[in-house]
Amino acid sequence: QVQLVESGGGLVQAGGSLRLSCAASGRTFSSYVMGWFRQALGKEREFVATIGRNGGDTHYADSVKGRFTISRDNAKNTVYLQMNSLEPEDTAVYYCAADRGLWLGLSRHNYDYWGQGTQVTVSS
Repeated sequence: QVQLVESGGGLVQAGGSLRLSCAASGRTFSSYVMGWFRQALGKEREFVATIGRNGGDTHYADSVKGRFTISRDNAKNTVYLQMNSLEPEDTAVYYCAADRGLWLGLSRHNYDYWGQGTQVTVSS
């Protein structure tokens, strides 16, 4: 089992940047595919980005491609989401998640463990 704790959220103006971090407990972090999802008020949780176990493979939602970058440091048991050129539409609670499977997961149903989330608010 793995426990996930997100940090780095906050309030930023449109066009600004934030970097989210997700720290994982346990000694098997490198065996998980990791993902970031977000949920805006009144909307369903949606996929943002995912990264393979060794960091070599990544995939992004079209809405964030070219603006967000997912990365991981297996030595630090941490996955990151660098968010640039933020837009008001990016306002949401951001969650990291861990998947015990082998392949990149684009659906929230692929993921086995979730963090509590961190709020990102982008003002116009």
